[in-house]
Amino acid sequence: MTEELKKYEEKMKKSYDNLVSELSSIRAGRANPHVLDKIKVDYYGTPTPMQQVGNISVPEARVILIQPWEKSLIKEIEKAINMSDIGINPTNDGTCVRLVFPELTEDRRKELAKQVKKTGEEAKVAIRNIRRDANDAVKKMEKNGDMTEDDVKQADKDIQKLTDKMIKDIDIVVENKSKDIMTV
Repeated sequence: MTEELKKYEEKMKKSYDNLVSELSSIRAGRANPHVLDKIKVDYYGTPTPMQQVGNISVPEARVILIQPWEKSLIKEIEKAINMSDIGINPTNDGTCVRLVFPELTEDRRKELAKQVKKTGEEAKVAIRNIRRDANDAVKKMEKNGDMTEDDVKQADKDIQKLTDKMIKDIDIVVENKSKDIMTV
């Protein structure tokens, strides 16, 4: 694969990594500290990631415990969680913030599984768009005389092989996450 096509491979990998990151923030009944990854706390006027203002642990299967480095941050942490879309009310005991995850209902599990599949489909569309861009780049290189006909055929095969591999990887990740969600 040429250097020109390597950048398309990197774009596909970034799309895949983005999907994995998005799926890790979808909660599956068990407490997963990654649901807090996108939440920012107002730390003296600066939006700061939750992981940088305290210790996050999972003492029980359905509980996340956040112990802030400074006690004055408890109210800010609660406010940030309430403003986020995770849908869990935080409780505090004066020294730490607790998030208790309720058991997921069957309907909610199905809804989350649909969301996972939709997110997977969006990632596949992104991969196919990158494939189209790569194919366009190959055609342009052929037109400019930078590639022979045989090189173009080989590049097209390489691009398709990479696309198929990435889509298969996406299917596996989506399948595993869906199983994880549907497991009671």
